[in-house]
Amino acid sequence: MHALSIPYADDLLITSGKPIKELEEELRFLLALKLFELHRLTLGKAAEFCGMEKLRFMFEVGRLKIPVMNLDDDQIADELSDD
Repeated sequence: MHALSIPYADDLLITSGKPIKELEEELRFLLALKLFELHRLTLGKAAEFCGMEKLRFMFEVGRLKIPVMNLDDDQIADELSDD
C-alpha cells in the first residue's frame, strides 16, 4: 500500500483547536470527500480511504449537504455490488 505525507504548519493545528489525530482524520475525510465529489472514488472506496464505515461516510456527506447519490450509471452499478 502506498502512503501520502502532507506537511502542514503548526498554526493549522492551533487554529483548528483539535488534537493531531482528530485533525488528520478530518483531513483524510475531506480528501476522500473531494475525490468522491469529482467521481474519482466510489462512495464505498471513499469511505474505505478515510477509514469509515460506508453508512457513517454517507451520513457525514449528507450532513455537509453534499448529494450522496450523485453517481453516473457505472458508479451506481458499482455501489450496488459493494458490501
